[in-house]
Amino acid sequence: MAWAIGANDVANAMGTSVGSGALTIRGAIIVAAVLEFGGAFLAGGHVTNTVRKGMLDMNLVTEEAILYGMLAALASAATLLLAATRFGLPVSTTHSIVGAIVGFGAIAIGPDAVNWAKVGQIVLSWLTSPLLSGVLAFAIFNLTRRAVLDRPDPMTEVRRVGPFFFFYVFFIMGLVTLFKGLKNLKLDLDLPEALGGSVVLGLVGMAFGYFVLRRVDAGEEVEGNRFGQVERVFVVLQILTACAVAFAHGSNDVANSIGPLAAVVSVVEGGGVAAKAPVEPWMLAVGGLGIVLGLGTWGYRVMETVGKKITELTPSRGFSAELAAATTIVLASRMGIPISTTHTLVGAVLGVGMARGIAAIDLRVVGSIVASWVATLPIAAALAIFFFYFFKGLLS
Repeated sequence: MAWAIGANDVANAMGTSVGSGALTIRGAIIVAAVLEFGGAFLAGGHVTNTVRKGMLDMNLVTEEAILYGMLAALASAATLLLAATRFGLPVSTTHSIVGAIVGFGAIAIGPDAVNWAKVGQIVLSWLTSPLLSGVLAFAIFNLTRRAVLDRPDPMTEVRRVGPFFFFYVFFIMGLVTLFKGLKNLKLDLDLPEALGGSVVLGLVGMAFGYFVLRRVDAGEEVEGNRFGQVERVFVVLQILTACAVAFAHGSNDVANSIGPLAAVVSVVEGGGVAAKAPVEPWMLAVGGLGIVLGLGTWGYRVMETVGKKITELTPSRGFSAELAAATTIVLASRMGIPISTTHTLVGAVLGVGMARGIAAIDLRVVGSIVASWVATLPIAAALAIFFFYFFKGLLS
């Protein structure tokens, strides 16, 4: 399952960087491997929800159901993710594991055990995630275009307003890390403390940006490529945002693989059925290594879809999409809106593409992606039912 997450989901952080040419696939894999593993191992959590997102009524779950059901959930979600990755389709790993849990829960325990209201929230997030990030990406890219790209001398303008971009990037990086990453390290900052720390980080970033923008070697302007120099500045910004999203993703989504594992280990060791189970360091290491392995082997397939096939990306467009996705993650986390990182990033790429008109988007690719999102829950549920009876027959 961790291997499948690395193969499919890490495109969320690095897909736009590869598509815009800010990083090569090899460079993206190296950067993401370090940050994803760091996020998973250092901030992946010492305790995890055994049943993701509170999908089942734990009072009705038996040890037998949790044992075979969690094995089935892992096998189901991993199978679905690998099939999607094979076709280069970015699907939600969280929705995969949730769909699998709903599937075995409805059959092995009963429909009453499933929290159908949560299922409804997830279905609603198919619209809210891409819509929120798409609108934000559209706005950020248009702001960038008006403030920098459409000006007579873009390089002078980016040196003037660039430090403010750096401030916002570091500010959002701080909030993404605090809301999505470091909470597992028990650094439970309240909202004013988190905002204060992020503002300080933003000011540090602003000073860093001021220094970088005056020393960056933008090279000579190439005839016929008016934005060549200024796009090199956006490369730096895009890589920074990608790093923050990769760390936050590793810390958060490793639970999709080790949550069911922790539940199985808890039952086998006599800990019984519990809503939360302790996570041993070896589990985080296995999850982190699995993500890195998946990223290094099949990660390029979904990266190419997100970064190159939906719409043409440049560093400034990729930066706008990545920043919009990070902002959406922060807003949704604080407002308690269930969103998918995958759907958020794809929505942001669509928003950037829409800023240049609908003709700039490959609607055939978008249609395939949306169809895969809708199919994720029922397919994961059906596979989980099959694997549940398979493991029950094999092991009982």
